[in-house]
Amino acid sequence: MLASANLRSHWPSYMAALLATTFGVALISATLVVYDSSRPVVQPRLTEATALALPLRADNEFGNTSDFVPWSATEAQQIADDLGTLPDVRVVADRSFYAQPVVDGIPIEDEGAEQAGHGWASVDLSPYRLTSGTPPTNGNQVVVPDALGFEPGDSVSVNLAAGLEAFTVSGTLSGAGLYFADERAAQLDPGVRAIGLVISTDTQIDAVSATAQQYLGDRGRIVTGEDRAALEPEFVSHRRNLGNQLIIAMSSIGLFTTVFVVASTFALATAERRRELGLLRTVGASPGQVRRMVLGEAAAIGCIGGIIGATVGLALAPVLRIVLSSLDVQPPDFHLRISAWPVIVAVAIGVAVAVIGAWTAAESATRVAPIEALLAAAVERHPMTKVRWVSGIAALLGGVGATALTAGAAPDSRTTNAIGAAMLFTVSAALLAPIVIGPIAQLVTWPFARSSRSAGPMLLRAELTTSTRRAAGTAAPVIAAVGFAVLLSGMVETMAVAYPAEQTEQLQGMVLVTSDGTPGLSDQVVAESGAGPLGTRAGLPTRLFVPGIQGNTTVVDAIGSLDERYARAGHAVVDEATATLLDVQVGRTITVRFADGMSENVTISQVLPLDPARGAFVLPRDLVRKHDPSALTDVVFLPQEKTPSQLPPGATVKDAYSFALQDYEVDARLTNWLAATLIAMAVGYCGLAVANVMAVSAYRRGPDISALQASGGSSRQLLSTAVFETVIIVLIGSALGSIVTIPPLLGMAAGLGQLTGTEVGLHLPWRTIAWVVTGCLVLASGSTAIVTRRTLRPRPEGKFR
Repeated sequence: MLASANLRSHWPSYMAALLATTFGVALISATLVVYDSSRPVVQPRLTEATALALPLRADNEFGNTSDFVPWSATEAQQIADDLGTLPDVRVVADRSFYAQPVVDGIPIEDEGAEQAGHGWASVDLSPYRLTSGTPPTNGNQVVVPDALGFEPGDSVSVNLAAGLEAFTVSGTLSGAGLYFADERAAQLDPGVRAIGLVISTDTQIDAVSATAQQYLGDRGRIVTGEDRAALEPEFVSHRRNLGNQLIIAMSSIGLFTTVFVVASTFALATAERRRELGLLRTVGASPGQVRRMVLGEAAAIGCIGGIIGATVGLALAPVLRIVLSSLDVQPPDFHLRISAWPVIVAVAIGVAVAVIGAWTAAESATRVAPIEALLAAAVERHPMTKVRWVSGIAALLGGVGATALTAGAAPDSRTTNAIGAAMLFTVSAALLAPIVIGPIAQLVTWPFARSSRSAGPMLLRAELTTSTRRAAGTAAPVIAAVGFAVLLSGMVETMAVAYPAEQTEQLQGMVLVTSDGTPGLSDQVVAESGAGPLGTRAGLPTRLFVPGIQGNTTVVDAIGSLDERYARAGHAVVDEATATLLDVQVGRTITVRFADGMSENVTISQVLPLDPARGAFVLPRDLVRKHDPSALTDVVFLPQEKTPSQLPPGATVKDAYSFALQDYEVDARLTNWLAATLIAMAVGYCGLAVANVMAVSAYRRGPDISALQASGGSSRQLLSTAVFETVIIVLIGSALGSIVTIPPLLGMAAGLGQLTGTEVGLHLPWRTIAWVVTGCLVLASGSTAIVTRRTLRPRPEGKFR
């Protein structure tokens, strides 16, 4: 009841908290809806498969469930024969391999080309049907999509892992993919990762699936319904993971900024209401009642802001989906699915965030003494409380620790650590700001106070030095806005310099044959590029499955190499990390399973230090090709003097610097968009808070302004003094926000220098910083001017504020 009455009477003071909560919950609601919608979906070409038999899965180097362990052709045939005894069930072994049409010497770009080839039998698992012609009957025929524009009998060039090959179009299909004769598909992809079961509609699916699982036993598992989405292409999973990382980053910054702004707003409002709180204590209100009142106000704001924000978030979710799709960080078939739980969770988060943000202010309110109601002035006697000291120093030490971790962190965690360090430093700067704002304000206003005959500079100087906590509260959103802008843009600039410089340094004196419109290089390209055992590198990547002692299987990345130092028959070379992961040493013989499901014994001949150019697990190239007929070479490294003059379609030659830029281009594009999105979100979010906090501060000083008016101060003097004070606070906040991000950026630069082996300095985008600071100045000074101008309006005789 008391909280509701206070909220109604003091709503201007809490508008910043309401706006922050509303926008924060809107962002969280939108991201939760998108996150909920980004769950894996069944591939269109497998929608007619009632159930899928899938192999067991291996663990990756981090202990997480990863690749399916492929069945060999013999194992798959045995499983198909066992499942084929079920009544009313049609069984199909599904295969996927690299196949890409080449028209007029140009590969038809397809991000799913690595798994675009299939055996004709797999059509039974899809809704696709022949639109013309007949199925392929021999290894020289293929069925192509209608969209390519071919007719039965036409010749089409298809790029396979071996190279370009001419096929006869036997028919056209209503869907995507290239479908070959089953015998040819079995040659191109001997291993089997899925067996489809097509069950007639009048059969009990659950009963048949349970029986099929009994037949399959411990060789795999039967999945139905949405669980069939487990067999999604790797490029789809990769894009979904990138999108989820962006969503998590947006939500994290939104949560942090909401708590930060709510906390600073309530701290400011509580400081402005000390006399009122003292009056409540005078009439008998206990500290617990005061605490509940403040937290009740926060809960009410969180609930209102949460409901409005959740509604706005539902409207923003389609916009966020479009943004993510334009960034290529969501699967191509991504669609929104609206459910209740993201909205409910978002509203609950809004209430929780508001209460958490107001907790410190509530504790501060309980320490207001009844005597405060009798004070004629609201001078801060203790701008720094014990709790504020402890919290500020703890956040400062935490930021120092996180910065140290940033310098030595793995590449994948360096960005997260830097953001965490910046958040801690930002909190520390906001909490400890009253210590520095007073001295800085004295220094800045000293020339004006000395040279001006007006009382304005003197009053401004006194206001900033005696109300440092209020000034710190108004500067807090500026610290957050500028801090995040400097951090994110600085990270992007630093990485954009470091990574290409590293690769350019490593590849000095070499040229590189890379793919052009294809996912990799065929054996034909490798051969025509002149790659050989001496002076060149042409690693053929594959995945190996190594059985563990405890019955588990570990999947590792392996390379088939032409280098005679490593390409010894029956032997393998591993780096130290892989040797530790697999618990092997020199001279030990282990059994490895290849992509075709077949196993071979290899002896560890060397354990060498980490070298990304060599590979973690190196085998002879011909051994890898024997067991992985569809693997593609990533890059061919050649000395400059061996630069090839001509290459087949799908390949191009680049120098070291061009290759480094191209290799970083995809990451750079995503990183730039990520930074731009987060900067726009953080700055816009905090900018609104800056404007509102400044307006609240000006509104709360109405009685002081009226008193100055009565003392002879002109409207112009009072307005210019208020705006000048705001400008000083914004500039101080901008300086603190910039300073607190320097240590994390230096830590990140140091870590990148160690990783890349180059000297990486600090790179700051001054133009971005200038725009952000200018935006904060315009919003803050504009809000202060508008509210102060309204306060200065003439009022009826005898009426005081």
